[in-house]
Amino acid sequence: MNSAINDDRSLLKHEYAGFAKVLHWMVAACVLFMIPVGIIMGNLPQGDLQNSLYNLHRSFGVLVLALMLIRLAYRIIAGTPPAEPTLSAFQRVLSGFVHGTLYVLLIAQPILGWVATSAYGAAIWVFGLFQLPPVVEKNEALAEQLYAVHDIMGFTIAGLLVLHIGAALYHYFIRRDGVLQRMLP
Repeated sequence: MNSAINDDRSLLKHEYAGFAKVLHWMVAACVLFMIPVGIIMGNLPQGDLQNSLYNLHRSFGVLVLALMLIRLAYRIIAGTPPAEPTLSAFQRVLSGFVHGTLYVLLIAQPILGWVATSAYGAAIWVFGLFQLPPVVEKNEALAEQLYAVHDIMGFTIAGLLVLHIGAALYHYFIRRDGVLQRMLP
């Protein structure tokens, strides 16, 4: 009985703070929504539905950028719990690489989308509440190049998410070591 109590206490000191968890799951929900919307909107014929999905995708992109900047600031200020002690050195390195790359890409991707959309000459209305200013002059050739990079980054993010989610499920169902529980609400 005492070992079960100690295990629970050990798990709690390695758990992420509530605010960090809320930010994580909000970003996760946004990104898991945006990836299929991004693929669908690019394959639809021009029209109202495609325009609506572009506006929604852009709005969520701005939200992801804001949430990720808050997440990064919070992480710098509050830090993170110690690594799960059951992880091997290789798992720690791989985890750090995936997390770090996701942070970089989830901040860079919305900025790239903003620049590409500005170069394309389209407006970015954020949930119909306000409009972001363009950050570059209209240049459709540049926009096409930036959108190509945006697509590649989107698929890279999707691939990293598969790794991230797969690792979390592996730790939960196979290793049963508490890694996933650190970030569960």
